This record gives sequence, structure tokens and C-alpha cells, in this order.
Amino acid sequence: MIYYVAAGGLSAVVTFGLSILIARLGMKYRLYPAIRERDVHKRPTPRLGGVAMFLGILIAFGVASQLPQFHLIFAKPGPIFAILGAALIIVLIGVADDIWDLDWVTKLAGQIIAAGLLAWQGVQLTSLPIVGGIVVLSSYTGLIVTVLAIVLVMNAINFIDGLDGLVAGVAIIANGVFFIYSWILATNIAQTEYFNLASLITAVLIGACVGFLPLNWHPAKLFMGDAGALLVGLLMATSAISVTGSVDVGQLTFAKQLVPAFIPILLPFAILIVPLLDFGLAVFRRLRAGKSPFSADRKHLHHRLLDMGHTDIPAVLIFYAWTTVVAVGCLLFLFMPAARALTFIAIGLVVCTVVTLSPLTRRKAVETAVQLASPEDDVPAVAARLDPLDAAADMISIGTDTAETDAAQDAALDALKKKEAT
Repeated sequence: MIYYVAAGGLSAVVTFGLSILIARLGMKYRLYPAIRERDVHKRPTPRLGGVAMFLGILIAFGVASQLPQFHLIFAKPGPIFAILGAALIIVLIGVADDIWDLDWVTKLAGQIIAAGLLAWQGVQLTSLPIVGGIVVLSSYTGLIVTVLAIVLVMNAINFIDGLDGLVAGVAIIANGVFFIYSWILATNIAQTEYFNLASLITAVLIGACVGFLPLNWHPAKLFMGDAGALLVGLLMATSAISVTGSVDVGQLTFAKQLVPAFIPILLPFAILIVPLLDFGLAVFRRLRAGKSPFSADRKHLHHRLLDMGHTDIPAVLIFYAWTTVVAVGCLLFLFMPAARALTFIAIGLVVCTVVTLSPLTRRKAVETAVQLASPEDDVPAVAARLDPLDAAADMISIGTDTAETDAAQDAALDALKKKEAT
């Protein structure tokens, strides 16, 4: 394991150094787009962090290829070149989109080409594990399923890239869990190059995200942009496919229960639960409105958390919590009885739900206070705008973290207390 940690550490160091350089050059030469209406940030910020992440990953792969411990992985260079080539295509497409705002058809075509390159070089789903064995997919079916899965994951990750530190942190948590799982596979059954390759991909991706996160934490000095978000999605999908398509659950020494037998299928979905949920809701919402599923809007899950009353950092931490509960809970089925794992998941989901919805309690109290306040009550005009019966309420964001809004809410609650006292 120490060699995977070393590869991830090298990726982190290189990514961190290059992120600092790119952030400074981006501000100096104004390499940043104009702020869009749906953006959360208020000051211009470079979006080329994905370039630093790609170079960090590339250098980590290059060094790993010279180490004898990774000889098994690089014995067949075809998949390696396909992964790096697909990553390069995605980064170029992402950078072009960040600079020139490409149409969705061009971006989708580039994603399909990158995914097709991986499948062509053998990084694809050739089988799916079931209880007691595997289902072998035809070459044509495997190719289509692989391409669709990779494109789906890339866009799901890209869709949640709207808050400082969100994608990098979620990727660190999800890939950390997946690395543990791939390591368990490697130590419980005979190793293949896919198991080792999945672990290496996951390790260097975690390193890249760790190196990038300090520059991306709120307030961010650098964004990963589409290049970085799509790259993260591509590598997460690649590592998951490498493992899922190569596991015979009949050989797993820990596959003594129904749920553990399905871990090769469940875990990739579990670690991506938040991005996939956001992606599915966005596609459904846009298609119902007669729009392209790739059209932009301000109704993603992170936008809704802000509108509920959360500020940037708490909203990001809530995403982290949901990802941790689902991913770790799914992994726990390998180590403990199903009842205990389900208990952990249930308790975690309840806690996450309470924390997620907590601002609504205060908001409801403020709305009630505004509605019950009499004209002589000292309720600021800003608080009155929190009244949902006020037409102006639709024009503001409840999640705005300003002293004025906080004071207004406090005044409204005081007014309610006075009303109840009389």
C-alpha cells in the first residue's frame, strides 16, 4: 500500500504547486470568464485547475511506470495510454468550454470519443457480477454500456461542481472508500492488472484532489472548471469499471451474504449517490420544461441548500456527510452483519436529513413572525421580504449570509415573542 500512497502523494504535491502557479498567472493575465448569473462566487476566479490536476496525475503515472512494484500494471501499456489519452481529450474539451463556452453537442461528442477510446483499449465492462457467478456481456453490449456509464459519471460529477471545495472533497471521500474496497479485493483473491490499475488510478486521483483542495476551499482562489470535474468523473468511472467488470463474486472469501455479493455493483453507485441524484433531477427537470438536459440553470442541489439558508461551507460539509454515510455504510457490509451496517446507514441518513433541513425551522419561524407582526412592531423592511406572501420574497435568496439579513431575522423573531407575550 505504501507505493500507492507515495504515488498519490506525488500527485498531490505536483498538483498543489501547479495550482498555485496557475492561480497566480490566471489573475495576473485575467484568464477567467465573466461571472454568470447562476454562479455562487462573486469575484472573478480562474477555472484552469483541471490542468494542474491532469499534470499531477500524468507525472504520478510516469514515475509509477518506472517502479518495479507497478510492473504488472504497465506490462500492457494499451489501457494506460488509453486512460491518459482519454484524460487529455477531456481536459482539452473542458478548457475549451471554460474559455469559449462550447455547445453541449460538442462537449458530449468529446466525452463519447474519450469513453470510446477507453473501451476500445479494453477498459470496459465485459461482465457483471451476480450472486454465485457472473453474467458475460457481448463485446457490443459491453462497449455501449461502458461508454454510457463513463459519460453519465462525468456529467454527474460536473453537475455538482458549483461550490468551493465540493467536487474535490466528495471525490476524496468517495475514492478513499473505493480504494479500501479495491485493496480488499487485491488481498482476498488473486491479483490482476485491473485490480492494481484501479487502485493506482484511485490513489493518484485522491492525491490530485488533495493537492487542489487548499486552493479551492472557500473562498476559492482557483476552480477546477469543466476540465477538472470531467477528469475526476472520467477516472472515477474508469477505476469502478476496471473492478466491476473483473470480479467473480464466487471467488470472494467475504461474499457470505446477499448484499456483499452485490458490492461490486452497489459501491460504484454508492460513492456517486449525490452526483447521480443531482444529475437525474436536473435531467428530469429540464426535459419536463422542454429544454436540453445539458442546459444550465440554478436549481442544482447545492443551489437549493443555499436557498434553504445554508452558507457555502456548511452546504459543502452536508454534501460530504451524505457521501460518507452512503459510501462507508455500503462498505461496512464487508466487515459486519447486515443489520449493523443498515443501522449505521439509517442513523447517518436521519442525522444528515435533520442537519440539511435545519434552516427551514428558523425560516418558518421568521415567516410566522413577519405574518403575525402588527404595524407598530419593530420589524425591519428586510425581514418583511422573508414573508412568502410578499411578492418580493421570490426575488431574494434566503441563503444570503449578510449581517443585515441575520439582524432582520432576529428582529422578526423578537417581534413574534412580543406578540406571544401579549
